[in-house]
Amino acid sequence: MKRVFSGVQPTGDIHLGNYVGAMKQFVGLQDEHECFYCIVDLHALTVPQDPEALRKTSYRLAAIYLAIGLDPKKSTLFIQSQVSAHAELGWLLSCISYFGELSRMTQFKDKSKGKKNVSSGLFMYPVLMAADILLYQTDFVPVGNDQEQHLELARTLAARFNNRFGEAFVMPQGIIPKEGARIMSLVDPSKKMSKSDEDGNGRINLLDSPGAVKKKIMKATTDSESVIRYDEDNKPGVSNLLNIYSVMSGMSVPDIVKKYEGCGYGVFKKDLVDVINENLSVIQDRCQGFSEEQLESILRDGSEKAQVVAEKTLNDVKRKIGLAIF
Repeated sequence: MKRVFSGVQPTGDIHLGNYVGAMKQFVGLQDEHECFYCIVDLHALTVPQDPEALRKTSYRLAAIYLAIGLDPKKSTLFIQSQVSAHAELGWLLSCISYFGELSRMTQFKDKSKGKKNVSSGLFMYPVLMAADILLYQTDFVPVGNDQEQHLELARTLAARFNNRFGEAFVMPQGIIPKEGARIMSLVDPSKKMSKSDEDGNGRINLLDSPGAVKKKIMKATTDSESVIRYDEDNKPGVSNLLNIYSVMSGMSVPDIVKKYEGCGYGVFKKDLVDVINENLSVIQDRCQGFSEEQLESILRDGSEKAQVVAEKTLNDVKRKIGLAIF
């Protein structure tokens, strides 16, 4: 079986962009591949976190993983910080990565813009992400297209290490959905939907109440034309809503456009609210069914399984670069 790895940060609220861009793919992949899905809490530390809140959001993310359909009997679910090989390989890979290539990372530029103090962890984030992926000899990485640059760095570092020291890593390939891979902000459709957006109306969170979903969708940016058609350049707001409708309903965008031919935005938005809430209610009901003890047990078992695989890769890397192995 081919191996799959992906991770999500336990910060902020998981929103439709996270779900559609990556997490929705996780479920189907577990039936055909050996899957490792991680709560990447070390990545969360690139910016200040409240310790107690970070613990709680880690458990909440574990519950969401299970609620969207991940089965711990099919997929290995674990917390990144519980497998020390992630941090260790991150350091080893940092020693073969270059300052220049990390400086070119788009997300670092975006997240550090206008800030006086930026942690070195934020700068090194892509190297740790590469370690996350390469530790598990990953064949496929389901990601949103905003992570393509980071995935390419992982491939670059894998090839660099393999060329210098001998074959140690599989070259990972990205799996990016063709439709809806980049869900945009409901307020500003020129920007992707984001946890860090100060305007909470720009995103639909998986745990939003039906009323909150309705409020956000009905206020979502469209245009003055009142014609429902897909045109990313001239109608980015409407096109974004069509993408959301498509991935949440299973209907193609052309079929949705045909369905609402001659209708105004009001009718379309009201139906979109129903489509979203119908999907989210299933996830939310499942989330409520897991106790902290159940989540801990699943994550502990997953961390133990992940540790075995990760240590095998890490020890091979150590031997190849000349570190002592006892």
